[in-house]
Amino acid sequence: MELKDYQTAADYIRSKIGNINPKIAIILGSGLGVLTEDFENLIKIKYQDIPGFPVSTVAGHAGELLIGTIDGVPVLAMNGRFHYYEGYSLETATFPIRVFKLLGINDLLLTNASGGINLDYQAGDFMVITDHLSFFAESALRGKNMDEFGPRFPGMSQVYDKELSEKLFDLINKYTQRPHKGVYAYMKGPAYETPAEIRALRILGADAVGMSTVPEAIVAKHCGMRVSGVSCITNMASGIEQKELSHEEVSETANKVKYTFKNIVKDFVKEI
Repeated sequence: MELKDYQTAADYIRSKIGNINPKIAIILGSGLGVLTEDFENLIKIKYQDIPGFPVSTVAGHAGELLIGTIDGVPVLAMNGRFHYYEGYSLETATFPIRVFKLLGINDLLLTNASGGINLDYQAGDFMVITDHLSFFAESALRGKNMDEFGPRFPGMSQVYDKELSEKLFDLINKYTQRPHKGVYAYMKGPAYETPAEIRALRILGADAVGMSTVPEAIVAKHCGMRVSGVSCITNMASGIEQKELSHEEVSETANKVKYTFKNIVKDFVKEI
């Protein structure tokens, strides 16, 4: 893709939102779309109407861009994201991030539903992402570098902004009293990991595992954005409990904690 492709998408979105200038972009993970209830002056744009945007194919991902205000703060949210396992290239899956940068957005909050690897975690907990593992998948920056967004070899020593991460941690503690900070392992999916893979990831230092988030985080960091991330632990990872994993379990747990999640994000938006 070329700069003009991103610019065309940004121009289309701008034509629909008028003088609203979103301060932060939020990507909502599986089952976490409840935040949409609290938007004021809401504008919805279907992904299929935005030039260059792919379309969500996963249950629980509505496939629409939401622009409005939350407690007076202008916000843009993706209600549904794109994944490598859907058949998209990572360039396509992360297309929206560069569009958001062109819209003038410098803060990004990534959310996801993930499996707990750390044995101190339990379903329904929230984990602030402090770092990630992604060397089992190709890089979202593979191919010709787009100098307009960032350098060829961007540093990744601090992908997740410390100040934003501390705000998230304090808010999780406020609403749940079970806050966690940890390392998120990105796996390509769509099959869940094997017990052996989970044991290996634990040895490598991972606390949670999922099939999203890291490509978006890398591209956002390349663009110079402040990145923050939070995982909703919707299940314990493969082999920890004696049962087969399912997307239904993920959705069920996310549904149980969705209002806690909403309160955390609403307060976070007000504090950045």
